[in-house]
Amino acid sequence: MAHKLRASLRGGYEFVKPKVVDYKNLRRDINRVIGYKDAQMIVNTMNDRRAHYPNYSFEFNCQDDVLDCMFWADEMEKAYYAEFGDVISFDATFRTNKYRMVFVPFTAIDHHKKSITVGSGLLSNESIESYSWLLKAFLKTHGKEPTLVLTDQDAAIKQAVENISDDLFTNTDFRKRFSKLFWDINMKPDVFEVKWGLLMKEFNLEDTRWFKDMFTIRDSWIPGYFSDIPMCGLMKTTSRSESMNSFFNTYSESGNLLLNFMMNYDTAIQKQRNTQRELDKASKKASYKMQTPREIELQASKVYTSTLFFEVQKEIYKACFFYTYSYVGIQDGWEVYIVQHNNNKSEFKYEFKVEIKAEEKEINCSCEHFKRMGVLCRHAFTIMMRCGVKEIPERYILKRWRKDVISRNYHFSSVQSDSGDCENVKLVNDSYYSFESCLDIVRYDKKRLTLFVEKQQMLLKEFESDYISPGLKSKTDGEVVCKLLGVTIPIPEEINIHVPEVQSNKGSGIKKRIPSAGEVAYENSKKEHRMCSGCGK
Repeated sequence: MAHKLRASLRGGYEFVKPKVVDYKNLRRDINRVIGYKDAQMIVNTMNDRRAHYPNYSFEFNCQDDVLDCMFWADEMEKAYYAEFGDVISFDATFRTNKYRMVFVPFTAIDHHKKSITVGSGLLSNESIESYSWLLKAFLKTHGKEPTLVLTDQDAAIKQAVENISDDLFTNTDFRKRFSKLFWDINMKPDVFEVKWGLLMKEFNLEDTRWFKDMFTIRDSWIPGYFSDIPMCGLMKTTSRSESMNSFFNTYSESGNLLLNFMMNYDTAIQKQRNTQRELDKASKKASYKMQTPREIELQASKVYTSTLFFEVQKEIYKACFFYTYSYVGIQDGWEVYIVQHNNNKSEFKYEFKVEIKAEEKEINCSCEHFKRMGVLCRHAFTIMMRCGVKEIPERYILKRWRKDVISRNYHFSSVQSDSGDCENVKLVNDSYYSFESCLDIVRYDKKRLTLFVEKQQMLLKEFESDYISPGLKSKTDGEVVCKLLGVTIPIPEEINIHVPEVQSNKGSGIKKRIPSAGEVAYENSKKEHRMCSGCGK
């Protein structure tokens, strides 16, 4: 692939002197030079970043001189966590490096409702001690705990799942009722427990171990049990982490050295942040079509990012045309209203209690949408517009959803290192883009293009006349490898940190779920057994 890209950039394979095999040999030579020094070099590189990059954090842990755990977070990831770290998710991914160390990115949701990384770790195994160390390093770096953490069940738990009839999970009625039972965000805990009991009894699941275990930890996965936690509705599953794992896996290979992995990680992070910068620019320049004549909608278009504005616009639109209200009275200084949805297709009518203090610009709704999602609900907008409120009060416009919540940009290449390589890289890049700009201007003008080529050839002859090629042989292999991998520190002579043994982590490289003991026994029973040649048994 590298050879093909080089040929495309040069204009043809005849302009690329190295062959495909040379590119393959280069990868081999890099592995030979670094080899067992990989762990020491990655730690030295990360320590160098911590020394030179502003507000960079790096922690590592060893077991008997073998690299066991790593955690790192740069300045921008800390800024993201400070703004968006109320709810995070983490899940392990495996296709990252030749030692099968587990990569654990911590994921949050930004002001465009996109997944962002707020810290990352590498673990040599998935033990309780490793995860405990990683979480402590995460808290030490960021200084505060998240409000809510989502993670997947451990693979070992899947092995404990009893054999449950396939008929149960193909039963449309059961699937529909079971799904509705735990996804209903408005269901209170006492109601859930009653409905759970009825469902278990109807399908004879009262003695099934998996369902009993899940009911025991219901306060960890049923939304009704943590509906009072602010912003708990932002993430409901680990799908964000799984999506992030897939994103990082496109930049990594299972045979990568740790240095290769970190270089690919930096590229992925730059891509992620560039996407966010583009969304920031689009939000600032965006113009919207108003769906209602209300001033409150126009105000929302000026403060929210595009993603959030469309959500708020939908709530305002619904409030204008789909909801009715009735006045209840004044209770403890609050004006109380009952808001109802005009849905003629359903006999059941949801009612919500809305309390408002118009002068103090305070409002509460029984649906708790603002607490769970961070924006006011349609029921609140219905009463606000009835009371003549023309703007969303500042206290109900969270900073995390504003267009200008993150205004800083961070680039690894902008940091000055001791070697001065960053200045050289910038100079080369500037000269390259100057050349490209000139070429774009004269590309379709044959006369000016000919003149441009003649001047380039004159410069080439001038430089070649007094040029002495240093050649790769004048440098050590280590220097060449460090340049290729973007490492500014020399290859260490003394090795105090060794690479871990290739791990066999749970779930690593397995395309399907881990079978239970019953499934394994059933599969073995179907295998043909050896028969006696005499009796045939």
